[in-house]
Amino acid sequence: MQANTVEAIMDAAERRIRECGYNGFSFRELAADVGIKSASVHHHFPTKPALAAAVARRYSDRFDAAVAQERAGGATTVAAWRNAFRRSLREDGRMCLCGVLGAEAGGLPSEVLSEARRFFERGVTDLATASALGGAQARQAGLQVLATLEGAMLLARALGDDAAFDQAAAHLA
Repeated sequence: MQANTVEAIMDAAERRIRECGYNGFSFRELAADVGIKSASVHHHFPTKPALAAAVARRYSDRFDAAVAQERAGGATTVAAWRNAFRRSLREDGRMCLCGVLGAEAGGLPSEVLSEARRFFERGVTDLATASALGGAQARQAGLQVLATLEGAMLLARALGDDAAFDQAAAHLA
């Protein structure tokens, strides 16, 4: 039961962060979402930064696995990233968790910001490595692809139109 409770708390926190940002939830709200007492949330995650960092780490690892699965199915690296973003948007209609956290970078605790940066650094590195370019140009290409995907997701969400994602990221095909 303990592992299920931890996962349920993390799931609830992820939903709330992806909807309302880091400051958009409290332990009391998470406890209500999960059907436990607030003290139970604190038992598993002593602080909000510890919880948010764990959620960001899990999200990043899951996202990496989704990209790897796309590649295993024959997708190029860029297509794998695009497809992982698209699936995330279509399946749950929420923003990229690390994109939300990145937008709040100036007000995040260091351990949460560190996990968000880890997501972006891994993405830029992966996308740069896939580029036919070298050195600084490869990094620039990785930055551009990741910025396009995050921006396309933001536009689709703000416009309430999933097709906007495909239109904004079409040149990445």
